[in-house]
Amino acid sequence: MSKSIQAIRGMNDILPVETPRWQYVENVFRELMAAYGYSEIRLPSVEKTELFKRSIGEVTDIVEKEMYTFEDRNGDSLTLRPEGTAGCVRACIQNGLLHNQTQRLWYMGPMYRHERPQKGRYRQFHQLGVETFGFEGPDIDAELIAMTARLWRKLDMANEVRLEINSLGSAEARQVYRDTLVNYLQQHRDQLDEDSLRRLDTNPLRILDSKNPAMQTMIEAAPKLVGHLDEESRRHFEELCGLLDAMGIAYRLNPRLVRGLDYYSKTVFEWVTDRLGAQGTVCAGGRFDGLIEQLGARATPAMGFALGLERLVALLEDKSLPDMSSPHAYLLLAGREAEQQGRVLAEQLRDTLPQLRLVVNSGGGSFKSQMKRADKSGAHLALILGENEISNQQISIKNLRQDQEQEVIALTALPEFLSATLQIQN
Repeated sequence: MSKSIQAIRGMNDILPVETPRWQYVENVFRELMAAYGYSEIRLPSVEKTELFKRSIGEVTDIVEKEMYTFEDRNGDSLTLRPEGTAGCVRACIQNGLLHNQTQRLWYMGPMYRHERPQKGRYRQFHQLGVETFGFEGPDIDAELIAMTARLWRKLDMANEVRLEINSLGSAEARQVYRDTLVNYLQQHRDQLDEDSLRRLDTNPLRILDSKNPAMQTMIEAAPKLVGHLDEESRRHFEELCGLLDAMGIAYRLNPRLVRGLDYYSKTVFEWVTDRLGAQGTVCAGGRFDGLIEQLGARATPAMGFALGLERLVALLEDKSLPDMSSPHAYLLLAGREAEQQGRVLAEQLRDTLPQLRLVVNSGGGSFKSQMKRADKSGAHLALILGENEISNQQISIKNLRQDQEQEVIALTALPEFLSATLQIQN
């Protein structure tokens, strides 16, 4: 017997027992996007490698170590997308969505990074992303943060996450701060770990985000970026904080909250939790006003965020969610005539009650085995159609979840009965 083929490490199957939670989160997110007037954009999973080198940067961990990059048959270098923002910007530029326009967009789908798999961090992971273009003021920053705050309430997890915010200022102000920070870190070079030493010349701001316990005291004493903000960025951040205060959204100023890429500016924010160990960031967002120009189009203000679906689903593991996947009813068919007429009946019911989730027994089997299948399916009701029911134009109904007497009703009354019992609208 040949050896069975296994899934790639860090690229996981999502089994039927798990998918209802995923569908629930996705549906809540879709409804939220519609409520705020955001439009869905669907993007390719594969892009030209140059897109990520130009947007993320060639000297970042993502490009140097984590991207799945390959050469196709035409000799072009292609990459499985490691994140969604660059592809969204590319699509907007290519399709003329930015010139003299504003856009509110969202997307969802798998992303790919080759890193050591651990809980909440996988080689194929899924993100919900939101990007806005053409809005300069702090009002759009506040809208995105309010949107995420509302999402937590809808998912009944508002008490399990907290909001941290910071401002990165302008590129010019950040360069001045960068020089000050590097000078400070050079004085404490002996305390830097291997990753930080590597970032010292290429991405020093990311050192502030290090989780190495041995470096925390030194990092806490480092110069703060907030003390180097330009006047416009300071005013923008103060107005944002005022809007959040007015909406009653609690937040914590985190001067160590940074982004390592030059195109980020002004507002950055994260929603974090203590329930997922090291992978505590559930949502990360910020302004990326410099990216559009960096990718060859006219400078355009932009703001967005991304949510990790795996982490959201993990936070919902102990919550009771609405059952949107189990069938309402299971139709048992006893006899050849019942098997034929039962199929017709099932389609008529689906026409009359489009929201009805109905499983029809397939593959034959004794009444006892069919009843076992009905119970295992999770259905609320068993609908029984046999020779007696057909001759009398009736159907027997057994409640599988409550201790009730089996009842018999006329076939013509079945749609109304199901609608009332299961609270399904016609």
